[in-house]
Amino acid sequence: MVIGDGQQVTHRPGYLKQQNKLHKHGRHRSKGSVDNLNKGRVPVKTCTKKNRQLLKKEERRNQVAQLRNKKRADYLQKRRGFHDAPHLVAVVALSQSIQYDKVFELLETADNEAILRHTPENHTHISVPRFRQRFTFVRVNRDELFNVLDVLKTVDTVLFVVSVLGIDDWGDVLVTSILAQGLPTCAVALVGLELVLPKKKQESKSQIQKAINHWLPEEKINVLEKDSDALNLLRRIGNQKQRNIVHRDRHSYLLGEAVSFLSNEQSGKGVLKVTGYLRGQPLSVNSLVHIPGWGDFQMKQIDAPTDINPLTSKSRDADMFDEQDIKVLEVSDPSKQESLDSENILDPMDAEQTWPTEEELAEANEERKIKKVKKVPQGMSEYQAAWIPDVDAEDVEDSEDDDENADKMEMDAAESYESDENDAKSEAMESVTVSEVPFGDERYDKEVNFTEEEETLKKIREARVDKMFPDEIDTPIDVAARERFQKYRGLKSFRTSLWDTKEDLPSDYARIFQFQNFNRTKKRIIHSQEEIDGAQPGWYITVHVDNVPEELYNTKGEQPIVLYGMLPHEQKMSVLNMVLKRPNISTESAPEPIKSKEQLIFQCGYRRFKASPIFSQHTNGSKHKYERYFQTEGNVVATVYAPIMFPPCSVLAFQEKGDGSMPLVATGSLLSVNPDRLIIKRVVLSGHPFKVHKRSAVIRFMFFNREDINWFKPIELRTKYGRRGHIKEPLGTHGHMKCIFDGQLKSQDTVLLNLYKRVFPRWSYDPHISTNVKDKDVQMN
Repeated sequence: MVIGDGQQVTHRPGYLKQQNKLHKHGRHRSKGSVDNLNKGRVPVKTCTKKNRQLLKKEERRNQVAQLRNKKRADYLQKRRGFHDAPHLVAVVALSQSIQYDKVFELLETADNEAILRHTPENHTHISVPRFRQRFTFVRVNRDELFNVLDVLKTVDTVLFVVSVLGIDDWGDVLVTSILAQGLPTCAVALVGLELVLPKKKQESKSQIQKAINHWLPEEKINVLEKDSDALNLLRRIGNQKQRNIVHRDRHSYLLGEAVSFLSNEQSGKGVLKVTGYLRGQPLSVNSLVHIPGWGDFQMKQIDAPTDINPLTSKSRDADMFDEQDIKVLEVSDPSKQESLDSENILDPMDAEQTWPTEEELAEANEERKIKKVKKVPQGMSEYQAAWIPDVDAEDVEDSEDDDENADKMEMDAAESYESDENDAKSEAMESVTVSEVPFGDERYDKEVNFTEEEETLKKIREARVDKMFPDEIDTPIDVAARERFQKYRGLKSFRTSLWDTKEDLPSDYARIFQFQNFNRTKKRIIHSQEEIDGAQPGWYITVHVDNVPEELYNTKGEQPIVLYGMLPHEQKMSVLNMVLKRPNISTESAPEPIKSKEQLIFQCGYRRFKASPIFSQHTNGSKHKYERYFQTEGNVVATVYAPIMFPPCSVLAFQEKGDGSMPLVATGSLLSVNPDRLIIKRVVLSGHPFKVHKRSAVIRFMFFNREDINWFKPIELRTKYGRRGHIKEPLGTHGHMKCIFDGQLKSQDTVLLNLYKRVFPRWSYDPHISTNVKDKDVQMN
């Protein structure tokens, strides 16, 4: 090609030039020869890919080196931050015969140069100049489960102490709960080996090692008999690779080493001062803190007292909590402080959130007691009669029959098994209980709660019936089925049929919060925690918690005070969905089924609260079937109203008994925070063939009047043998109907009609939980 001035320009092919395949001559070509042949040209598929770069050998080597150096720098930075605070170790005994005093005496005398200090909360600080490390050992009372779990949420290492006698039943409960909550880095020490004959020591140690491997397969036992053993144990604890617990590391947390309370007599509240080492993430005074079992609180001030456990100090057993040099780090700003409001404020002028006043509710109740009788032409339906003006209607006082009918509409399927329950009671009275330790019948009867046993027996029988005949109930005879099941609907397909998530929501949904995009909000909040200005991890600080009820402080007993810095939005109420399963452990008592809407105690992350969950199947899809009972096998999803938590997050569920015991009944994790999860309750009405004529059949006992048959006529029928059909027409006035199926119906088959409605949990959230759950009260269920 020639341009205007006579200069000739050569054509240069672009990216889209056709490149034909070369002949495969069989010779191997190196990468250099391929590059020389291409002369810098890049294939179209390669150049059009987004962010696609072909790196040479030297560039790849440099990239790997950069990634390796970055990981090394991050690890060193984490180690430096980790050593800013002492290594926190919780000592947990798995046997009742273990004495903490002997264990702590060996740890304190392990090194003659070690510096010892004790805190008001009975924590032991050990500074070991030989290792250039500091340790804080916490004496955990094994008899109170909630206290053990609260302390283990904050520690870097848990030291399990085992006796040569083995792990007792309560030790199994402790280990199971700790594993379900999230196990930090652990070590195992064996004590009492001196009581065994020298020839039997190795055999005893092997037996304990086998028992430990059942729970901790890769953990090796350390013998703790003398000072050198304790020194080796300290060296191992200090050099262990730390295990990350994601949910804990996203928050700032502090285990109180000194706790005091400044009371305000007028309000009954005061300021709780908690002193300790901050761990995890930075803590801002304008954010909120949570105390397990107490609730959410605002902070008033953060101080920085003198560190009581310096590495190079030569003082020994000094009480550094008196007369400290205190530096004020932050004071709260009311304009920037997070609000404690957990519920949405109803706006009576906002369209669908209009809430009736008390006067309007009273008027509605009065109008409900009065019936308006109209004179309508013969043969006119109720729908057509609704369009007739109410001018000529006569007011008639309503009788109490409607209330009685309403009560009858709430009948449960279990009422049809009253005769079975009476038989069960007679069988229970005839059963014989055999005990290893014989004592009088009167004494035994006093210790047994027979009312609770009757309720448990009833629950077990109902759960068994629901398992054998899922969702089947008997159609009431004295109440019209179209009134009893007026809130239910039929679905052509449970999996594919559409169901609007915003349809017919309860009034409690106006009080909760929902995210437009939960995952995006979670990602933004977690990344924003790294930029918070305030107290940094590793600092020794005092947190002033404002407006703490004095009653909670006076009744805390031996409860350890643990503070958790809350992320934004975690104080707001929403709908939590948790995946639960039964604890995998064999016990003497058989597990009992748990009924939906039965009150349980949940420990979700750092929170502990009471709630009445509803259970549903853990399946894929947009709709999930409601489960009336949490059976003893399989997984379910429990849905409750509770404050927002960000997964991953461990969940433990306890059942509160009438005698005060709280057995652990389920473990699991947080699935999602989603109010739009559709939990659909199914009701199955059953009928039996009366006459069969090839594909048609006469069905009875599903309905008991002609109007009900016409009402449910559009819904598809199915049978237990897999046939599909529909109602053709009613026969007579007593509930017989003619049905058509897709094949020959067998006389022993059962015809079923499925009805569905959406269900919601109860608003029963209660954050105040007692921590007095002791060894004798808790069993594995």
